[in-house]
Amino acid sequence: MAENTRSASGMKSGGCCGAGGRTAAAPADRLEAQARDVPQASEETRDRLLARLVGIPGGIFEMGTRRSTFPGDLDSPKRKVRLDPFLISPTAVSNAEYAEFIARTGYRTIAETEGWSYVFHLLLDRASDWPRHPPGLPWWRAVPGACWSAPEGPGSSWQDRADHPVIHIAWYDALAYAAWAGLRLPREAEWERAARGGLANRKFPWGDRLVPDDGFAMNTWQGDFPVHNTAEDGFIGTAPVTSFRPNGYGLYNMTGNVWEWVADYFGPRPPNPSRLPEQNPQGPASGHARVQRGGSFLCHVSYCDRYHVHSRTGNDPDSSTSNAGFRVAASLPG
Repeated sequence: MAENTRSASGMKSGGCCGAGGRTAAAPADRLEAQARDVPQASEETRDRLLARLVGIPGGIFEMGTRRSTFPGDLDSPKRKVRLDPFLISPTAVSNAEYAEFIARTGYRTIAETEGWSYVFHLLLDRASDWPRHPPGLPWWRAVPGACWSAPEGPGSSWQDRADHPVIHIAWYDALAYAAWAGLRLPREAEWERAARGGLANRKFPWGDRLVPDDGFAMNTWQGDFPVHNTAEDGFIGTAPVTSFRPNGYGLYNMTGNVWEWVADYFGPRPPNPSRLPEQNPQGPASGHARVQRGGSFLCHVSYCDRYHVHSRTGNDPDSSTSNAGFRVAASLPG
């Protein structure tokens, strides 16, 4: 597929979030079936990966926000949700972890198969060498050869950032890893309960202040988006998956760093005429775009103010960018 044929249909207001999907990709049902059909890891490996997950207590919490900054994000109004206990990984899946999956399965991500991915322009030595970009989004450059293992294209490597979150991951690529590991992607409601870390009615996993008294608590943009990042938080691009302090559940980087794919389709919430807490909601029953949560290192109040625990966006499931990753989850037996 030519590097300029990917649609920007997945973009919504606040376009630092993603860059749309690929118009020429295989049908969605076939891509999903291929992702679910990867060989499963050995029982020893599955047990090891499961043992890393953190338990999140069940119960009722308020999901969403009272009033949306971006109404199209559909993150309001608040609603009560009741969840069963579940498990979730304490960090986003790292490059080293994804490399193990690739080595064991031979899986090729969508970016590898299609031969390119979107890279944020300031991460490139000479962005002018890669002039193609989605309409109206010149900070995203279509770079041939960019993928999870070569994050800025040929000449770059994941190995100098093994402990950073894997990026250039489409939803199908995240699903494939989860299937191999014997795990799953978190449901959106699970992700938000985990992100809140046991706090209620707070903007961030640690409270309401963007920068707490003891310093930066997440990796986002400082400066003038999209032309100059002062990197006051220590990072221009991604940060290691255990950067900053964990939330009350022991989870790292639930906001900022990279957008995280979850299982749900993006769309309006199903109606709840009973007004009782929704029980283990799983989002719309069908759709195309999938939900991403948590914001990324590109979020800034001037443009993409989506680094809160309730923040969400939707993107095409075959979209891959240098600010998109994921974490995994599991249900508890019984």
